Amino acid sequence: MALEKDFSHHNGLNGTGTGQGLNPYDVNKGGQYLDGDGHSDDALKRLRTAGSVSLSPELFEKLYLSPENRVKGDLRKTFGNPTPLALAGFLLSLTPLSCDLMGWRGAGGNGAASTGSFWGAYGATLVPWYNAYGSYVTDPTVAAANQGNPGNPAGVMVPAFNASFAFFLVFMVLLCFIFLICSLRTNIVFFIIFFTLVGAFSCLAAAYFNLALFYENNMNVGASVTASRLVVAGGALLFVTCLAGWWIFVAIILASVDFPLVLPVGDLSTMIKGATERRDGGAGQAA
Repeated sequence: MALEKDFSHHNGLNGTGTGQGLNPYDVNKGGQYLDGDGHSDDALKRLRTAGSVSLSPELFEKLYLSPENRVKGDLRKTFGNPTPLALAGFLLSLTPLSCDLMGWRGAGGNGAASTGSFWGAYGATLVPWYNAYGSYVTDPTVAAANQGNPGNPAGVMVPAFNASFAFFLVFMVLLCFIFLICSLRTNIVFFIIFFTLVGAFSCLAAAYFNLALFYENNMNVGASVTASRLVVAGGALLFVTCLAGWWIFVAIILASVDFPLVLPVGDLSTMIKGATERRDGGAGQAA
C-alpha cells in the first residue's frame, strides 16, 4: 500500500461548500472526514491528496526507518592498509625459522630459537614452564631425575608427545588448504604462499610422526633419517613461502606510497567467476 499526502482541495480549508469542499478539520460544519460520529483513524485513512508523491513501504522504510550506513570521511586512507603490518610480523618470524629447519650455517634444534616468534602455541610447547612435553613422562624414575621441575626434557623422546604434536601440524595443513582454495580468487603470489604452506606443514607433520616411530621402535634409524629429511624439506618450502611473502609485501608498500615501480602479483580474480558475477550473468541471460 502506497503512502500518500494530498492538498488538492484548497476550498475546503476555507469552510465553503459541501462534500470535498468542507474543511476536514471542522466538526461543526459537518466535514466528511472528521464529523461528530467519525473517528480520527478513519479520517486519516480517508485523507488523500492529489498532486503529491506516493511512497512505497520499501522506500518509506529506506528513507525514514533504516539508519544511514554510508561511511563518512576517509578513515581507511588515514589509518592505512593493515596488511603490510601483518605480513611483516609473519615474515620476520617465519624466514629465520625456515633457515633453522634447513640447518643453514649450523642452525638446528627444529627452529627452537625462532619458534617462539613464529606461532605462540608452537613456541609455548618448548617452554618448560608449560610442561607440555614433561607431562608425557610417566616413569617415576625418569620423573624423579628432574627433581619435580616442570618440562622434563625426557618428554620430547616419548612417542605419544611427538605423535600428539604432529596433529597440531595436520590441522594447520587443513587451515592453509582452505586459504589455498580461497586464494584462487586473489592473485598468484598468495596462491604460492598457501600452496607451499600446505606442503611445509605436511612435511613437518610427517616428520613428527616419524619421530614417534623412531622412539617407539627402539631408535629406528630409518625413521630418524626420514624425519630429518622431512624437516629440511619443510624448511625449504617455508623459505619459498617467505620469498613470495616478501614479494607481495614490497608490492603493497610501493603501492601505498604511489611509487612509480609496480611489482606484478598475477591477478586471478578474473580467472574464476565469483558467485555474484555468475548470478548476475544468469539473470541477464534470462532477461
